[in-house]
Amino acid sequence: MNEGRTVFSQVMDVVPRHTFRRRVQRYRGDYGVRRFTCWQQFLAMLFAQLTYRESLRDIEACLGAAPERLYHMGFTGPVSRSTLADANEQRDWRIYADVAQALIAEARQLYADEPLDVELDRTVYALDSSTIDLTLSLFPWASFRETKAAVKLHTLLDLRGNIPVFIWITDGKPHDVRVLDVLVPEPGSIYVFDRGYIDFERLWRLQQARAVFVTRAKKNLSFRRRSSSPCDRTTGLVCDQTIVLTGKTTREHYPLPLRRIRYRDPESNKTLVFLTNDFALPALTIAALYRNRWQVELFFKWIKQHLRIKAFYGTSPNAVKTQIWIAISAYVLVAILRKRLNIDRDLYTILQILSVYPFEKVPLFQLLTAAPDLIDARPLRNQLTLFDL
Repeated sequence: MNEGRTVFSQVMDVVPRHTFRRRVQRYRGDYGVRRFTCWQQFLAMLFAQLTYRESLRDIEACLGAAPERLYHMGFTGPVSRSTLADANEQRDWRIYADVAQALIAEARQLYADEPLDVELDRTVYALDSSTIDLTLSLFPWASFRETKAAVKLHTLLDLRGNIPVFIWITDGKPHDVRVLDVLVPEPGSIYVFDRGYIDFERLWRLQQARAVFVTRAKKNLSFRRRSSSPCDRTTGLVCDQTIVLTGKTTREHYPLPLRRIRYRDPESNKTLVFLTNDFALPALTIAALYRNRWQVELFFKWIKQHLRIKAFYGTSPNAVKTQIWIAISAYVLVAILRKRLNIDRDLYTILQILSVYPFEKVPLFQLLTAAPDLIDARPLRNQLTLFDL
C-alpha cells in the first residue's frame, strides 16, 4: 500500500483530513486563497518540525532541493519563504490548535492502557508551565520584564503516555495559578502540581468539581491538626494528618478538612509536605503521585530540545501560536505512529529517523523497525572520495 510513497506522506496519513477541512471552513482559513492553502502551510510547518529547520529560508532551501519529490509529499508546488511567512501571520492559529486537539484525542485512546508508576485506574494529570524567552524588540506584545519578552506554556499532561491534553499559551506575565481559572476539571481525576498553584479559592473549585489534587504545602501554611493516622516511619513517612485551615481568608475559601502528609525522601533525604483532598489513597501513593509530576518537566525539556519552539519563524502572536501548536502536533504524531505500528523505540529515536528520510520512498514500518539495516544498505549517491587508497 505504501509502495512508491514518501515517508513524509505516510506520516501525514495520521492527520484526520476531514477534521482539518472542517476546522479550515470554521475559521475561513482558505478564504481568498488561490494556491498556498492551510494544508500546504501545515505540511511545510510540520516538515520543518520533523526535520529541524532553523528558519523560513532553511525550509525553502530544503524543500527546493528535491522539487521532483514535492508532489509525492503532498505539496502542489514550490514553497516560498515569503508566502509561508504571510500564511503564518494571517491564518488563524486556532485551526492548528483544533487539529492538534483531534490528534491528542486519538493518542489518549491509544495510550489509555499505559501503566503508571502507581497502581491506579484513574486518570492522573501533571500541571506545570514553561517559559520561552524572547527578544523584546522583536516580540513587544510578549513583554515579560523591562528588558525581556517571553511566552509561557501552561500544560496539563496525561501521565498515561505523557500526552499533553491542555495547553494555554500566554505572555510571560500571568501567574501560573491563573490556569486554574480556564481549566475544566474532570470529576474523579487526579491533578498533581507544585505549590505555585496553591490558591485555596481555586482549589475549592476543584473540590466542588469532585476532582482530586495533590500538591506541596507552603511553609507559612496556617492550620490546626484534627487527627493523625499511624505511619510506618521505615518507609519514609513522618506523619499523615487531617487538618483544617486557620488562616483568616484560607478557612473561608476552603472550609473542609485537608490531608497533610509529611514524607522524607530516602534518596535525597529531603522532607516534603504534601496537601491533598483525598483521604482514601495510601500516603505512599500520594508521595509517588507527586514524584510523577516530574514527567511534565521532562516533557518541556524534550520538546525544547527536539522541536522548534525556542526560535520562531514569525514575530506576531498568531505566528508564534501557530508554530507552537504545529510543534505539539508533531510530538503527538510521533507518539501515535509509535503506538499504531507497535514500534519498540522511544520517541526521540523515531523522530531522528523521520528527520533523515522524509523524501525517501520506503514503507514506514520497515523504516522504523529496521533503520540500521536500511542505513547500511542505502547507496551513497554523489559521495565524493576524500582519500584515494
